[in-house]
Amino acid sequence: MIEVKGLTKRYGDLVALDQFDLTVSEGEIFGLLGPNGSGKTTAINCMLSLLKYSTGEINLFGEPMKSESYHLKRRIGVVMQNVAVFNELTVFENIDYFCGLYVPAKSERRLLVEEAIEFTGLADFRKFLPKKLSGGLLRRLNIACGIAHKPELIFMDEPTVAVDPQSRNHILEGIRELNRNGSTIIYTSHYMEEVEQLCSRIMIMDKGKAVAVGTKEELKAMIREGEKLTIDIYDLPIFVLDDIKKLDGLFQVNYSDYRLTARCTISGHHLISILDILRKANVDFGHIFTEPPTLNDVFLEITGKELKD
Repeated sequence: MIEVKGLTKRYGDLVALDQFDLTVSEGEIFGLLGPNGSGKTTAINCMLSLLKYSTGEINLFGEPMKSESYHLKRRIGVVMQNVAVFNELTVFENIDYFCGLYVPAKSERRLLVEEAIEFTGLADFRKFLPKKLSGGLLRRLNIACGIAHKPELIFMDEPTVAVDPQSRNHILEGIRELNRNGSTIIYTSHYMEEVEQLCSRIMIMDKGKAVAVGTKEELKAMIREGEKLTIDIYDLPIFVLDDIKKLDGLFQVNYSDYRLTARCTISGHHLISILDILRKANVDFGHIFTEPPTLNDVFLEITGKELKD
């Protein structure tokens, strides 16, 4: 569906994309993760032929993507981070206008617009102007405008920014439904949990490069970190804490607010070793929690940055 090879984009001395490669297969929900300025939006704009690039190749649907490739653009839907609708038009009129860029026949278009309104849950707001909509409903309208023509390939750049939980859940379920109906989706977000829930494969970008790509399980296997252990302990003597810190395979061992926390490497029976030390020292303990590594852990270890840097 998408094949990008050696893509380079420069703004003067700034290299926004540096020999960027990407392959996306039909039927995927493919996640693009990266801190601000990593090149995600630039890469999308180049793939959409909205930006000229310095070197590289971009093929969509097996064909070179160029600014005049209108036969390819008709097969693509775009939902950008910034809401792009006409304030003077109602919900119905906005969706009808954007759908009309791809579908000239009014009778066919009306059915598609009605489907998009129903799909995004905007039936009760069809005559509203955008300024009368909440942030969540405005995001839904933005999505409806981008997908009404039933695109085979959809680019979604931060579609759930600053929306309420109910609207976020509605949007995420809608994305799954689009995928089940046959759309391939490129999805960027600053919300790790969304990417982890939705995406079949994920790419982590930094400084214009792809630094890691794979399923969430494959990405988690790339790092040293395994589960996080948390044990409630009312009184933990210093010498016992020191013994725990000496165990192989543990790092970031801390004790505060009556709680012991430790990060573990992937291999080993770390919890058993900690409990053995506690029992030998006659230290009572309460609840034990274990958490598997998250995409955020992967991102921090690979890039050394918070996602929202």
